[in-house]
Amino acid sequence: MLSWEHTPSLIPMMRERAWVEIDLAAVAHNVQQLRRSLAAGTDLMAVVKADAYGHGAVTVARTALQHGATWLGVATIPEGIELREANIDAPILLLGAANTPEQVRAIAHWDLQPTLCNPKQALVFAETMSHMGRSLPVHLKLDTGMSRLGMPWQEAAAFAQLVQGLPNLQIASVYSHLATADEPDQTVMQLQHHRFEAAIAQLCSAGIAPPRLHLANSAATLVDPALHYNMVRTGLATYGLHPAPHLSDRLNLQAVMQVRARITQVKSLQSGTGVSYGYKFIAPKDMQIAVVGIGYADGVPRLLSNRMTVLIRGQRIPQIGSITMDQLMLDVSTIPNLQEGEVVTLLGQDRGDRITADDWANLLGTISWEILCGFKHRLPRLTINQSQEVAHGVGKEGSGGRS
Repeated sequence: MLSWEHTPSLIPMMRERAWVEIDLAAVAHNVQQLRRSLAAGTDLMAVVKADAYGHGAVTVARTALQHGATWLGVATIPEGIELREANIDAPILLLGAANTPEQVRAIAHWDLQPTLCNPKQALVFAETMSHMGRSLPVHLKLDTGMSRLGMPWQEAAAFAQLVQGLPNLQIASVYSHLATADEPDQTVMQLQHHRFEAAIAQLCSAGIAPPRLHLANSAATLVDPALHYNMVRTGLATYGLHPAPHLSDRLNLQAVMQVRARITQVKSLQSGTGVSYGYKFIAPKDMQIAVVGIGYADGVPRLLSNRMTVLIRGQRIPQIGSITMDQLMLDVSTIPNLQEGEVVTLLGQDRGDRITADDWANLLGTISWEILCGFKHRLPRLTINQSQEVAHGVGKEGSGGRS
């Protein structure tokens, strides 16, 4: 496992082909912006699942906690363990379901806080914790309309009473998840909010007062303070992207991730020459092309072939031909004296222009979440300062040394 701290010469090597730049100053800025939008007493959970959406879970978690986040959210037990092994001691909510005694023991050992979704799961947790002779904080999830994990909201009181009556389990929160908070039409979101409120009323009538209630994801955090309760769970906004175009004016967020690669060859093509597999591009005239050392094995979707642009010297340049596993080609006929080794910006800022994950998502008919999570760890993660110079390698801390 390589760690830059022990091999300083690794940084130039990591930038020889292609890399992902992570701007921790932007993480800090976004968390501070989100923090200021919340009422006093409302916690901010930074969702760092999926290796912090590809940004490096440990490094992002540390930065978020230093600038106003108080909780962390992960999807899986190994994701939580990675944070604990990095000596992060903030409370960590396991958003995914765990169902076996082995999982329960791991959760307890690593001081994670699980989500309970049904009585069967609760009984497994209670029995296992009784054998361990210790108690565990648990979070009850209600299904208010997502139709994914969670107990039906109509059964909130009965479920909470069951868990409350079980030994060695302590209810730490009750929460739900919104399905359409990023849509301009708020009808479904308001219905889910109403159902969550009705569930809370059930709990109050049963004499149950959970320490925390939480409902809002990034979109809901930006939409309506009434959805904040005691805590919000922000994922995409932490990484500097707005969940929907109509929310883009709600907070001044800064993109955290930039993706760059180097030109490995510049060459001349004659008119009529085919480019790449399948000849999906035929040169319409004599032209100059550049080969770039990044491809779909790194996370550049092949479906962007002949559709995307990149930035070189602040100029938008079209990609041509089929994107291949390790390389892609550009039409650089408009750039004079281009040299091997020059940097190409696939996502991010170059001089006065910027290409965003939203741009790719719109071309592909998908969402920016998928774009961010798609960059493989074959691409080194490097943290940068705001002057765009490499500060240090994320390495072991940011991406588990998997680059």
